[in-house]
Amino acid sequence: MNQQFNILMKKERVQLLRDFRIIWLPLVFIFLGATQPIITYFLPSILGSLGGNQGITIDPNMVQQDGGQVLASTIGSQFDQLGIIIIVVSMMGIIQSDKNNGMLDFILTRPVTVGTYIGGKTLSSFLFVATSITIGYFISYLYVSYLFNSIPISRMLIALVFYLVWALFMITFTTMISTIFNGQGIIAMFSILFLLIIRLICGLHSINGLLNPAGMSQHATELLITGSVNSSLYGNFFITLIWILITLKMSHYWISQKKYHTN
Repeated sequence: MNQQFNILMKKERVQLLRDFRIIWLPLVFIFLGATQPIITYFLPSILGSLGGNQGITIDPNMVQQDGGQVLASTIGSQFDQLGIIIIVVSMMGIIQSDKNNGMLDFILTRPVTVGTYIGGKTLSSFLFVATSITIGYFISYLYVSYLFNSIPISRMLIALVFYLVWALFMITFTTMISTIFNGQGIIAMFSILFLLIIRLICGLHSINGLLNPAGMSQHATELLITGSVNSSLYGNFFITLIWILITLKMSHYWISQKKYHTN
């Protein structure tokens, strides 16, 4: 089984190279990570130069933002908006492409279990996405430390772990949708809308924040801003893991029952 799993992981790495995702996805997150601190730092100067005599007043507090707030805005304004779209687009064919080209049927005729197949797909995708996010996040941290003020390394790393739990749910959810549907357009649209909506409504109510997987992202931003975590963190973490297991179970069921065929 370990050999089969390693072969599937190697197959995914080869696919990453063929699609050039191993190049462009980290570059996108580097861009997103650098954008927020740079824009935040230079925005007052840009507005001042463009304002002329139009009466634009620059709030001096804008240039005095805490580094934790800026790094938190990288997560909330960059990774949880455009970043979600990019992750879904890069992962939407994770199962769908194998269904359409017949590779899924071929793999399952080999001595490969459905669990091994899904596990290999999910783990390889998560490691790749997590690496891309981490690179972009560290680039943002370096810019924040240089342009604003440094953040305790322990707080920065713990916030990253919180966010990666949310990223794991994004991947398993997209995998489930890619298993159920056959068109990449519907996979992308459904996944993006759902993930953006649950992130948007996160925090509107305490129960919603507890049950919502996007709460892990909110806990990450709160930790960066305040230096402390909400008491609902542990419950939200446990429930998010349950949602991750549910999405994996649904993908396993759909494939094992052969409900994925287009005909």
